Amino acid sequence: MLRAISGLMRLSWRQDRRKMTVALALMAGNAVAVPLAAVALRHLTNAAAAGRAETAAWSGLAVAVAAIAALTCAHFAHIGYFEVSELNVLTTDEQLIEISNGTPYLDHHERPDSADRMALAQDELQRIGEGLQALLTGGSLVVSLLLTTVLLTLVHPALVALPLLAALPVLAARRAQAAADRAREDSIVDTRQARHLFELTTDAASAKELRLLGLVEHLQQRYAEHWQRATARIWRGELAAGWWRAAGQGVFGLGYVAALVLVVRDATRGHADVGDVVLAILLASQLNQQVAAAVTITQQLVRSGRSLRRLDEVRDLVPQPVGPPDAPGTPMRPPERLLEGIRLRGVTFGYPGADGPVLRDVDLLLPAGSTVAIVGENGAGKTTLVKLLNRFYEPDRGAILIDGVDLRHFDLAAWRERTTAAFQDYARPELTARLAVGIGDLPRVTDDDAVRTGLARAHSDVVDRLPYGLDTRLGRSHADGGVDASGGQWQQLALGRAMMRDAPLLMVLDEPASALDAAAEHRLFARFTDGAARVAADSGGVTVFVSHRLSTVRSADLIIVIGDGGVREMGTHDELIRLDGVYATLYATQATAYR
Repeated sequence: MLRAISGLMRLSWRQDRRKMTVALALMAGNAVAVPLAAVALRHLTNAAAAGRAETAAWSGLAVAVAAIAALTCAHFAHIGYFEVSELNVLTTDEQLIEISNGTPYLDHHERPDSADRMALAQDELQRIGEGLQALLTGGSLVVSLLLTTVLLTLVHPALVALPLLAALPVLAARRAQAAADRAREDSIVDTRQARHLFELTTDAASAKELRLLGLVEHLQQRYAEHWQRATARIWRGELAAGWWRAAGQGVFGLGYVAALVLVVRDATRGHADVGDVVLAILLASQLNQQVAAAVTITQQLVRSGRSLRRLDEVRDLVPQPVGPPDAPGTPMRPPERLLEGIRLRGVTFGYPGADGPVLRDVDLLLPAGSTVAIVGENGAGKTTLVKLLNRFYEPDRGAILIDGVDLRHFDLAAWRERTTAAFQDYARPELTARLAVGIGDLPRVTDDDAVRTGLARAHSDVVDRLPYGLDTRLGRSHADGGVDASGGQWQQLALGRAMMRDAPLLMVLDEPASALDAAAEHRLFARFTDGAARVAADSGGVTVFVSHRLSTVRSADLIIVIGDGGVREMGTHDELIRLDGVYATLYATQATAYR
């Protein structure tokens, strides 16, 4: 709880100190005004009972002023801290984005346990906005509770026990929230599956296949099953939480009744006046409301604290770059030009949680200035090899050498600046066509000539077929009407984006034409061969082309066949055909299929 309070205060204070100061002052005014209104009402009651009209009038005015002050202070304090609360949500969202993208690696995106934690963080950070309101209201309640305790003690010393009993519902609320939190965490797997099914059944891209295959009812049933399991766990947790809350409130309720009986008894015996009875009833009623509010506020503060804690949890999940023991103190910059090429020496790699390595003791050289095709069956490790070259993962054993220097010796950002790629699962940024391509080289993001050059290198005329050319807004997120580009158009834009950089040391094309037919892919690869020659001439860069269609890669300088955890064959197309091994068999099979 203290960690949540201190974390929220630091976060909010950094947003706007002036607004926070005003909000704190107004909430303090609200805290003082509420008990003072009860005191003024006591004087009003006694004055009215004694027939002192002038005193009663002044006391009534004091009651009105205190009531107006309480309402006004609370209202204007909300105006002050509302914007700060919104900024807190924005700031924590930005922190989550930075954490998620603050590593060169992909582990936290591809591991289920990490994905679950990220999903929890995304959900719960949206509640961070309620935390500041709970914090300020809680502070106001503490002040009111202290004043109420003093006033109750003045009415009757035994009534000091009533505020002490108020701690029981708050403690019970914490136990209740813990039970609800455990249930929520236990249900996260089913919740994530249910959300995936919801997105699948409401996504326009899936609609045709779902209807054609008659899958809607089946997926709805699975969606319901996942939610039923999740809600059953959450219900059990909330039921346990409800019992804890009821127990705490029940104990306080008994104390509340006992306090009123005590004061009324003193009044009937002449030890207290009618104003004391009214004051005791009002203060006890206020205390009851304060306890109920404290229970809610405690839950909100616990949730907000948990949201901040989630940030720390996902921060710990995200791995940071590592280097070999002999890495220099200052990271090196990549060479301006490759002379030897990229060598994999004894590279072994397996995904976290997998049964075994995907690649095992891989040794090969990607010569400088060459066009390298990587082929193999699905799941053979082609994309894994590409991820290692881009340093999305580190090898478990072995090393990747750039002209003889370990890749981990180089400054990662500098290496990324000298690489470019078009991946099979390409991004679809809903921007203008100019920006969707231009972000492939940020310094020239709005340079129309550079953008058109990138598209020309990709052999793409997609912009000519868009209604407003480079100014066309892509996607449905635009309120003024965006164009919903086809899969092939998005892929061509991704290819143009990959061609923006002029002199990369490594260009990766991972299934870059999966949305095209075989003939179109063959033409595209022929054009990429020309682009690879340009890259080779400019920087000695290596172009790596991953494809499952062997007919399109026959002109590559080097063809690498991946399978069984390593390199099965390697050579030119003619050499591999003469070898009459795996490649020749796969090539003949595909050639037969296209006849």
